[in-house]
Amino acid sequence: MASAHRLLSAFVNVRVLGFVGSIGLSLFFWSIYVERPDMAEGTESKQEVYSVWGIPPEEVRARVKKVMEGLRSEFGGPGFEPHLTVVGAISLTEDDALNKFRSACDGLKAYDASVDSVATGTFFYQCVYLLLHPSSEVVEASAHCTGHFGFRSSTPYMPHLSLLYGDLSEEDKKKAQEKAKVLDESISNLNFTITRLALYKTDTEDRTLKSWEKVSECDLIPK
Repeated sequence: MASAHRLLSAFVNVRVLGFVGSIGLSLFFWSIYVERPDMAEGTESKQEVYSVWGIPPEEVRARVKKVMEGLRSEFGGPGFEPHLTVVGAISLTEDDALNKFRSACDGLKAYDASVDSVATGTFFYQCVYLLLHPSSEVVEASAHCTGHFGFRSSTPYMPHLSLLYGDLSEEDKKKAQEKAKVLDESISNLNFTITRLALYKTDTEDRTLKSWEKVSECDLIPK
């Protein structure tokens, strides 16, 4: 009887130890694969700067690019894709930015844009640009998109298509402005239709623009 009792006790001890061991092992693997809440929160809440651009048709892009390249050859500055800013720089997580972008694109129609003049601005990202006519179509498209993004601006919307980024003197800005007109004599009379929007990462602290990249793009409903 004593021998049988010892065997039973040993069996029970082995079962208990095995059960405890399996729990410990499970907890060990759980701790490896499950992120700590603070780590997960930090990853999910990472924000970057995004903008929404209106993309001109290919023939207009090619024409504007030639002017941009001609200006950079003399005045320097980083290269970037021709675009009409629709929503200015705003900090968001990538998921939030993508969701807002898709929502803004949904049901939005293509719209016409026309150039009023070649103009100069007062800061790096508006050095020399094509000032666009603030038609109801252009302004309403921006208002529609900024509403979806919750974007607030301290100044009225000024539709424009930048030709050159840089910190130039007033004298050099005027030279660049005149050179743009020489490079394309009828650029001030451009008319085109915006048929696509693009979501870009646009860290405004990065003046090299090397970190700028397209995240998504959508086709607008044809006119």
